Amino acid sequence: MHIRKNCKDLTASERKRLVDALITVKRKGVYDEYVRLHAQYFVADGEGGKRHGHMAPSFLPWHRKMLVAFEDELRKVDDSVTLPYWDWSRDHAPAAAPWTPDLLGGNGREGDHQVMDGPFAYAAGNWPITVQVTDDTFLMRDFGGWANGVTLPTPDDVEEALADPRYDAYPYDSTVTTGGFRNRLEGWTLGADVGWKLHNRVHAWVGGQMTGGSSPNDPVFWLHHTFIDLLWSRWQERHAGRPQYEPSRPLPRGDAQYGRVVSLDEQMDPWRITPREMLDHGRLYQYA
Repeated sequence: MHIRKNCKDLTASERKRLVDALITVKRKGVYDEYVRLHAQYFVADGEGGKRHGHMAPSFLPWHRKMLVAFEDELRKVDDSVTLPYWDWSRDHAPAAAPWTPDLLGGNGREGDHQVMDGPFAYAAGNWPITVQVTDDTFLMRDFGGWANGVTLPTPDDVEEALADPRYDAYPYDSTVTTGGFRNRLEGWTLGADVGWKLHNRVHAWVGGQMTGGSSPNDPVFWLHHTFIDLLWSRWQERHAGRPQYEPSRPLPRGDAQYGRVVSLDEQMDPWRITPREMLDHGRLYQYA
């Protein structure tokens, strides 16, 4: 059992150990395999095939398993390392954790948005970008600059999602208009409230590689999704008497979403584990 902490509470030693472990798994080629995996399972509503990682109920358990698997890789390097989380609802300062030179480095420069400081800057030689749709080999960020400007979510935005007592709702994709915690947290369109929120909004705010399917290229991906996982655990505690995952059974043949949505006891690729098996994280880790 280990504890995941807020990144701002990491000691200097803990920051260094985390950075060293990230760089080690990158040099081994393990890191880029996770970038490829995430891109592979980024299946949108308009595409064919089953949606495991995004725009579907399995968004949360799929990423929970991905975090656990990646954290295990880091702990093979240094068993004192755990994934920290970035509370982007409260910690908005672009010069504070996690954006300090001893952790993730800061924003990209004007023009090409290249990150110039910290251990993941191109000049440091630790972090060549090799898995993406462009030819740029350096890490990029553009805080708040995406789509004519975007701000980070607020505690009120988080509370709006946490207050929704239903996990998900039909049609179990990005177009759900009847509420549901999963789609509110993932951040797609909800009825007349059009726009990206929460999870999606943070990806857009960071900019650079975080705006695409290969978003794990930026190490902040892991701190972001660890906070998403923490928010899911808070929702689970608040609504313990409600169904913790929907749909509970596979959708019937003839339904437009048949074969596209993972139900409670169906396996999620590539993990070969079901959403039910990922509902309880307490046996694996806790949050500070």
